[in-house]
Amino acid sequence: MLNIRKTRLMTKLAIYEEGKGRQDIKLSKYYKADYVRLQILKTILSVTIGYILILALVVLYKSEYLIAQAVNLDYRAIGMTVLVIYVVLLTIYVVGTIIGYSIKYDLSRGKLAQYFRMLKVMRRIYREEEEAKAGGEEESAVEEDSY
Repeated sequence: MLNIRKTRLMTKLAIYEEGKGRQDIKLSKYYKADYVRLQILKTILSVTIGYILILALVVLYKSEYLIAQAVNLDYRAIGMTVLVIYVVLLTIYVVGTIIGYSIKYDLSRGKLAQYFRMLKVMRRIYREEEEAKAGGEEESAVEEDSY
């Protein structure tokens, strides 16, 4: 006999595991602080590489002016400007990362809690089926003994 409830639950679980659940399950291996720190490190690395590339493009674009004015430039002011822009940019991205990935982690935890509740229901269904089988086998054994 087919258990419709069990089939529906298994289908829901499989859909979740193959879809968004795959990422949520990977995420569940981390503590929230560790996950956010990992994302912050990725963000710092990405922002730094991007900033260096943009800075290199600006230097190449302005290379003729930089070469012509090499003696007259205030390198300290340029360095401070570049550093301040980098720190501001990095701060904005890090704060955005903290907020965004904290929200993502919390939402993922909510979905996983629902997933684990469905797994508990599935486990209960399996236990009920096993108990019914065991009870049915005992009844048939008792009936056979009475003949």
